[in-house]
Amino acid sequence: MTVLAAGRIDTDRLELLPLRVGHAGEMAAVLSDPALHTFTGGIPDTPEALRSRYRRLTAGSPDPAVSWLNWVIRLRAESCLTGTVQATAAGPVAEIAWVVGTPWQGRGIATEAARALVTWLTRQPVHTVIAHIHPDHHASAAVATAAGLTPTAVQHDGEIRWHREMPPPPC
Repeated sequence: MTVLAAGRIDTDRLELLPLRVGHAGEMAAVLSDPALHTFTGGIPDTPEALRSRYRRLTAGSPDPAVSWLNWVIRLRAESCLTGTVQATAAGPVAEIAWVVGTPWQGRGIATEAARALVTWLTRQPVHTVIAHIHPDHHASAAVATAAGLTPTAVQHDGEIRWHREMPPPPC
């Protein structure tokens, strides 16, 4: 059993920074648009609720066989947080997700961050990456496609399972 830890990931425009409780204030504003919950349900968290949630996430999974990996997305040129990416790794399978705040959507940030996350996962003992996407969420489907995932016929809670097999590590 390998426990994974989120480390900083850099791309051309972005810094994926391991989640800290201190990110909650800025992230509450980033994630404050109720439209972000159209496909997932719920309402935006208050800063206090997000701090509590981030405390639980940064404490790690209570199951030692599961790694919770969470990053905030920082747009380097604007020195601001714009969203999150995450992976839950259990053995050779990692389930990924992403969200980018409304003001930053349509700029390729989610695509760049998801690709960076999947690339990072290729260097870990992960063989399969999955994501669950609402069938009407075309923007997330485009991000998944750009990250090399393909839709399957499997549905879970009304969402389509997307899948990518990772290449074996070089010898």
